[in-house]
Amino acid sequence: MRRKFTLADFPDQGTRELTAEDYVYQIKRLAHPRVVSPIFGHMSEYIVGLKELGERLQAENRRLAAEHAGRYGRADRNLPWIDLREHPLEGVAVVDRYTYRVLIKGAYPQFVFWLAMPFFAPMPHEADRFYAQRGMSDGRNLNLDWYPVGTGHYMLVEHNPNARMVLERNPHFRGEPYPDEGAPGDAAAGLLADAGKTAPLVDRVVYTREKEAIPYWNKFLQGYYDQSGISSDSFDQAVRLDLDGEARLTPEMQEQGIWLRTSVGTTTYYLAFNFLDPVVGGLAERARKLRQAVSIAVDWEEFISIFSNGRGIAGMGPLPPGIFGYRDGREGLNPVVYEWVDGAPRRKPIAEARQLLAEAGYPNGRDAATGQPLVLYLDTVQRGPSDKPRFDWYRRQFAKLDIQLEIRATDWNRFQEKIRAGNTQLFFLGWNADYPDPENFMFLLNGPQARAKTGGENAANYQNPEYDRLFERMKNMANGPERQAIIDRMTAIARADAPWVWGFHPKDYSLGHGWLYNVKPNHMARNGLKFYRIDPQLREAKRREWNQPVVWPLVLLAVVLAAVALAGVRAYRRRERAAARPSQRPA
Repeated sequence: MRRKFTLADFPDQGTRELTAEDYVYQIKRLAHPRVVSPIFGHMSEYIVGLKELGERLQAENRRLAAEHAGRYGRADRNLPWIDLREHPLEGVAVVDRYTYRVLIKGAYPQFVFWLAMPFFAPMPHEADRFYAQRGMSDGRNLNLDWYPVGTGHYMLVEHNPNARMVLERNPHFRGEPYPDEGAPGDAAAGLLADAGKTAPLVDRVVYTREKEAIPYWNKFLQGYYDQSGISSDSFDQAVRLDLDGEARLTPEMQEQGIWLRTSVGTTTYYLAFNFLDPVVGGLAERARKLRQAVSIAVDWEEFISIFSNGRGIAGMGPLPPGIFGYRDGREGLNPVVYEWVDGAPRRKPIAEARQLLAEAGYPNGRDAATGQPLVLYLDTVQRGPSDKPRFDWYRRQFAKLDIQLEIRATDWNRFQEKIRAGNTQLFFLGWNADYPDPENFMFLLNGPQARAKTGGENAANYQNPEYDRLFERMKNMANGPERQAIIDRMTAIARADAPWVWGFHPKDYSLGHGWLYNVKPNHMARNGLKFYRIDPQLREAKRREWNQPVVWPLVLLAVVLAAVALAGVRAYRRRERAAARPSQRPA
């Protein structure tokens, strides 16, 4: 029998229609002990019967392991396939060929967002059975990670993460019309010019891995890549910031017809205080004023300018732009840290931070009772020598208040252990939205989800009874004025308590050539590729224009070689024609 190393080695291939049963099968896979889904614990709190299904599948897996002990080894992937169709799930049912029903416990509006995430992508039982065969993953990578099965616009026809990945149009895809309406400004930007056309609009997409940033950037400028991000090394070559802080392309980029798209990510980075710490934690006025003083002193605008090339905006609270509940302008001002001056927020002077520090009992950075200097400890991850400028910057921010900052750098695993155990004082973390709902950010400060106590995502272990009560009211409400009012109150509480030094929200920059159309950043749904359109004739013309061979060095070299050769020939001829000298031998 011929050994199989890729899917192309299997002669029998086929396809079929997507049905509701495929969605139900995937929901059952969340409970499969061999899949180890990261959201099983969370979903089992809502989907009726999912927890019980997980217990039954665990028992079945143990039975199969005992039955086949020593036959295939102990690895789960060598055990016989479990057909999930034979294991009912109480809260999920197929209604008809194209409809299924999910029963959840209580109200959970965010569940619709989960349904749109990859965890709930439909799975045909045939694919599950095929990849469960013994030996499929043993050194061959014949699994769903390398060869996914789906019904989308494209098929992954080449997968080599060390070289390139290739997508090709799915010949079985039903087609999807390009939208005929969009957000304000989309029509003017030309984003609706292809309205009504059938997507996908590109037949083949190639992703190539470049190991070095400089060759990648140069190939983009030469037109061999259609779009690119901007690294710190090439930022000044591509972008200039005007007096208002807005990014503008350099004249060189404009001459090449390159466009720039910017968008603030649904992400927040923050410096957290551990509320279990006796110095910086708790709701006592002493600790609260200390945290507020530090919040004023740490200048995130400066951090963004130095370490992110200005790509970001300072945070005013837990919510980033684009999430319901976020307020912009004066309404969104954090009054603990900023003042509104001349139509813009301005960080409060360091004198106010020093006053707060004195009120907290640390005048001039010393404990008023003992006279000892105030020393705070920042736990972080050590990545390499490049971290030193950032660490030095942290120290300078605290030095404004005469606070000594000690940095305790360690590896990622040890850092995570300290966070889980609550053995930190200050630390730097971030959060990227799972789904576009304020609950997905406000829960990061929810007391019952404290990391040290419950293993939740509240890494600061912050707890305020009023905030927690409001969170329970807010989390399952529909968006509207009442929910906005509760979010405003929760934000005000968190600003006053300052469990985080509200950091910043990064801004993404993307460059593209003039032959690439219909690109619009979307941080929640990364499915815009199907709407991309390419003008291949313009691309080819520009590549030829920008990559004309430079022949003058060759011509110059040829002239030099010819001159050298001619000089050599002339010297040889002179030597041959010269009269022989008379002999000098004695008579």
